[in-house]
Amino acid sequence: MLSLPPTVRILLAREPADLRKGFDGLSHLVQSVLREDPLSGHVFVFRNRRGDRVKLLLWDTDGFLIVYKRLERGTFRFPAPGEPEATSVSIKATDLIMLLDGVDLQSVKRRPRYVRESA
Repeated sequence: MLSLPPTVRILLAREPADLRKGFDGLSHLVQSVLREDPLSGHVFVFRNRRGDRVKLLLWDTDGFLIVYKRLERGTFRFPAPGEPEATSVSIKATDLIMLLDGVDLQSVKRRPRYVRESA
């Protein structure tokens, strides 16, 4: 379905969005609400108020790409941000695939892994 490199950031918007918005409207939300650069190559994920639809916005090398998914039954459950004032939640590519497949990310138990310390 989606093939994303592990270096790409994926940001889930905390608040529901009006998914009638297209490329320009969503990129404006990225700038004004998430305080990010829509041309960064990161993936920005928005959901509607009911939680049964999501839109992904990302900048490809020469233009925007929107991926839109509507569920016939059920909802997408976004994880809560760690900080109350946060406007988004950062997740990994594997988490995005699980989220789109209906997995509640808060119920996922991860085993400890090696993380290289930054210099």
